[in-house]
Amino acid sequence: MHERSAKLLRGLAILAFATLSIAVAAYAFAYLYREHSPHNRFAAQFAVSGLDVPAHFFGAGLALLLTPLQLSATVRRLAPRLHRLGGWLAASGILVAALAALSMSRHTQGGAASGVPLAALALVWLFCMGRGIHRIVIGDVAGHRRWMCRTAALTFAAVTLRLILGAGIALHLPPLSVYVFATWACWPLNLAACELLLRQRGARLHPSAIAVAPHS
Repeated sequence: MHERSAKLLRGLAILAFATLSIAVAAYAFAYLYREHSPHNRFAAQFAVSGLDVPAHFFGAGLALLLTPLQLSATVRRLAPRLHRLGGWLAASGILVAALAALSMSRHTQGGAASGVPLAALALVWLFCMGRGIHRIVIGDVAGHRRWMCRTAALTFAAVTLRLILGAGIALHLPPLSVYVFATWACWPLNLAACELLLRQRGARLHPSAIAVAPHS
């Protein structure tokens, strides 16, 4: 019974992850074509930013849309070519989105208080993706999967940020304060959750690690 419940929870978590990723990716694409109120401070800030905004939204949206596909063990096993193609497309989206984010971080709503964590996210995002590509090039499949899981967690920061913003709106908190908090919290929380899952998976795959851990 416990095993069945665990499988059900895992399935629901995967479904929620995929649904939220696709929804926010669709929002990113749609944002480029929406009309925005001149009283919307965030939209006004984006409007004067330049081409880095559409580049970021498109690249990040593409990467987020492909993330559930890339994490699917079924796709890796049954359609490895599709996995590789999706991987290169996602990597291209991340490269474009991260470089655009570095440009956007210079003039975000909230100034340096929000720009610094967003720039840090872009750099860590590029680093993790680069490490993942390097590991697969040298034939380290397990290392590649670990680093790409971290990359996926950082990609999912777009979702976490919007969940925090939504919670702030529901609680009637000051929008700018919530936004600054979200920029600092969204990606470290995701990375921490990813590391926890990777350690749990490693312990299940290598039970002896539990016994030697206190002596390491």
